[in-house]
Amino acid sequence: MRNDRRVRRLVVDGTVWYWTVRQRVRPDYADCRLTISFVAQAPRRGARRRLSLVFAPGPDRIVSNSYFEAGTVVRLPDRTWLNLYEPGTARRLLDAAAPVLDIRPLEQNLEVDGWPHFAAVVDHLDATGSD
Repeated sequence: MRNDRRVRRLVVDGTVWYWTVRQRVRPDYADCRLTISFVAQAPRRGARRRLSLVFAPGPDRIVSNSYFEAGTVVRLPDRTWLNLYEPGTARRLLDAAAPVLDIRPLEQNLEVDGWPHFAAVVDHLDATGSD
């Protein structure tokens, strides 16, 4: 059985990022969450910063709970989906969300809604026609 909770490594422009996907399952589906977190490798004397993109179910938004493959988030109007366990998806989400780190430079643990970044990623893929 593979370990879906493992920490993965991603190198972007010389910066090493560690990322992981966590799923919080609750009895009430509205309280479930799917979170992808990125932590930049700390400089020698610096503190690590964490960027967490949180996906919660909502109108026209689904997070995997049991029916879909683990790590899947779905936008219903167009049935577009991403699997957060895929390295390419993680990289595109990090690229889309990285400006948040510059906007809020003093916060160590940033937790933001992942859905706007989902939209940026899939809409960009649709516009470029690439995978």
